[in-house]
Amino acid sequence: VRRLQARRQLRALAGTSPEAGAASSAALLRQSGVGEGVLNRLAHASPGVETAQRLLRQARIDMAVESFVAISVACALGLAAGVMVATGSLILTTVGAGIGVLLPYMWVARRRTKRTRDFEEQFPEAIELLTRAIRAGHPISSGMRMVGEDASETVAEEFRITFEEQRFGLPFEDALVNLVHRNDLVDVRIFATALLVQRDVGGNLAEILDNLASTIRDRFYIQRQLRVYTAQGRMTGWVLGLLPIVVGSIIWIIEPEYMALLLDGLGGRAILAFAALMQIVGVLWIRRVIAIEI
Repeated sequence: VRRLQARRQLRALAGTSPEAGAASSAALLRQSGVGEGVLNRLAHASPGVETAQRLLRQARIDMAVESFVAISVACALGLAAGVMVATGSLILTTVGAGIGVLLPYMWVARRRTKRTRDFEEQFPEAIELLTRAIRAGHPISSGMRMVGEDASETVAEEFRITFEEQRFGLPFEDALVNLVHRNDLVDVRIFATALLVQRDVGGNLAEILDNLASTIRDRFYIQRQLRVYTAQGRMTGWVLGLLPIVVGSIIWIIEPEYMALLLDGLGGRAILAFAALMQIVGVLWIRRVIAIEI
């Protein structure tokens, strides 16, 4: 009975057919770990599971943590096998395995970054829609429903979730906290704080939201300008980071015996390790110099 009620609530929440509701229920069961196997238990016992869950949730990828771990392991094994067959070097095979593990994480992180940028760009529009709804006499919850229906998709999805959480009985404060957790942005934290403070002490919420939307737009414009001004620094970091790898690969293809002197001897391996460490330090230093917080 409880499972049937949960499925009905999921179908009502998604506004879809019973088949889609069943798919949503299955996704919910996967994320909650119901019926988990050995890989699921191993994945949830590994460090960084909460970080991976938050990353997948913020990227809006419907994937359980154990599936993400399985894909990472498969990429590591596949890339390591390819490098071993191509070079026969244990060191390069280890490096390939490490890169393979990071590839799924980099893809998910890129998806999250793109979605975050879309959300930041659309967020002022959503605040303005909410402001107009409040000035028209609608309550905040009704205004969030209107934003979820009329705003651009990325930000509308978040407001729909917040509205549905309230509709199913979650307190307003907890729904706002969940909104902040799903979108860990300064603008969202300020927005949630403004709503909570106004709810407790009162005030002209429409004017507060107008000022907030204007501030976010100005800050977003400045961020775009900074990206233009720091483009040369970012390109310098990429060039300096990739140039040794490209040159080393070319030398390996043209004259393998030259690179063998570095890979076969202990001194050569130490030199390569030190050079790689310095490259990483240099790239991180350049990124820190051009990273300007607003």
